[in-house]
Amino acid sequence: MEEEQARMRVSDADRHQVSEVLREAAGEGRLDWEELEQRLEAAYAARTYAELLPLTADLPSGATPVPVSAPQPPAREVSGVSGTRRAFAMWGAVERKGTWDLPDQLTVGVRMAGAQLDLRQARWPEGVPVISAYAVMGGVQIVVDPDTEVVMEGIGIMGGFAGPSGLVDQAPGTPTRRVRVRGVAFWGAVAVERKHAIGPGGAAQDGVRREPD
Repeated sequence: MEEEQARMRVSDADRHQVSEVLREAAGEGRLDWEELEQRLEAAYAARTYAELLPLTADLPSGATPVPVSAPQPPAREVSGVSGTRRAFAMWGAVERKGTWDLPDQLTVGVRMAGAQLDLRQARWPEGVPVISAYAVMGGVQIVVDPDTEVVMEGIGIMGGFAGPSGLVDQAPGTPTRRVRVRGVAFWGAVAVERKHAIGPGGAAQDGVRREPD
C-alpha cells in the first residue's frame, strides 16, 4: 500500500470487516483468545489503514480493506435514521433506551464494560437492521418486543452469545419485525431477551403500568 493511501482514515465499515475476519479466524483456531482480544481492541481504535492492515495480514482469509480515491456516497438515510453508527465502551457503559433511531447497521463494542440496547420504543429503519456486538470481558444486553424475530449469527468464546427462540404473545395481525445480531463474546456475554412492549406513558401492553427498564 502506498504511503499516501496508508495515511487515509478508515471507516466504520472497514473496522467491521476486519473484526469479522478476526472473529472467523478465532473460531478456526488461528488466533488464541489473547490475540483476538488485542486485535479487536486495535481494530476499534484504528484510525488509518496503516493501523488496520497488520491485524489481518497473517491470516489466509484476511481481506484487508483497500482505500479508494473516489469519494463515497453518504450513508443512506430513512426517516432520519442514519445508515451506520458505532459505539465503543472501555470501563464504561453504553445505553440506548426510550425513543431513539436504530440505524441500518449498529456496531457496539465493550471491554470490561456493559451495554444495553432497548429496541422496544426505537424508530426502526426500512429492511432488517444489523447489530454487530463485541463483548470482551463485558456484556451487551439487547431488549426487543415479544413479536420481534431475532436472528443470531455470533459466537461465544469462553462466554455466551444467545438470544430468544420463537415468538411469544404476538397479537393477531401484528407485523413481525426482524433484527440480526452478529459478533463475538469473549469472556463475556451478548444476550437478547424479550419484554412486553412499552406504550405511551410507560404502560406495558400486558396492562401493567411500568417505567421503561
